[in-house]
Amino acid sequence: MFTTEGIRVLLTAPQAPRMNAVMGRWVGSVRRELLDRVLFLNERHLRKVLAEYETHFNRHRPHRALKQASPLRALPDPVDTDIEVSRRDRLGGLLHEYAQFA
Repeated sequence: MFTTEGIRVLLTAPQAPRMNAVMGRWVGSVRRELLDRVLFLNERHLRKVLAEYETHFNRHRPHRALKQASPLRALPDPVDTDIEVSRRDRLGGLLHEYAQFA
């Protein structure tokens, strides 16, 4: 099926179970946080929503392995003054992004 679409399939080695761990974790996150909650109208809609999720995942979503930072943005320095937090909804309120303002 994939070869008819011009997609090359790469097989993982059976002796290397962690070879595909990063993609497996990303697919699991997409599935839990997005695909199980949205009904897609067509391929264009799916691609647009996935692009929006990818931006959220890489720029705003906290990651445990990065000590709650995101892959493309470091955590801000702690502030001792009063902090105002603003929330931005993405994908119609399915995803939430928070920012601090001192």
